[in-house]
Amino acid sequence: MDLKDYAEFANQNKTCYLATVEGDQPRVRCLNMWFADETGFYFQAQTVKAVCRQLEKNPKVEAYFSTKDFSLAMRVAGKVRFLDDLKLKARCIQERPFVKNFGISEPDNPLLALFHLYTGEAYFWTFGDSMKEDRIPRVRF
Repeated sequence: MDLKDYAEFANQNKTCYLATVEGDQPRVRCLNMWFADETGFYFQAQTVKAVCRQLEKNPKVEAYFSTKDFSLAMRVAGKVRFLDDLKLKARCIQERPFVKNFGISEPDNPLLALFHLYTGEAYFWTFGDSMKEDRIPRVRF
């Protein structure tokens, strides 16, 4: 498997749980990933959200994606970076029109934050893997 397989799974199961750290306290929230491709996993948030402050201080995250019946899950751990690409931000506004409900209609709006989980490792997990997690193949990206 390669990152393309993991990106495809994430694109089919966009709702995920993203873990960050605030000081020494883990923080987890449910997010709807924007998209994934062979370069990693892309998310959108508003800069006023705690998740953005947490990621600025510590870019390490873990994301958990799963099928609706939880028969297959994917964990992705790595680092994120914020993106300030106006073309990508314009694409985000077009593909995620709900951001206009937050007053974000232009790509240069300082409320719009894009972040990219660009490096790390990913692996699939099933209930059958419960006792052998350390032997599950992983892909590094």
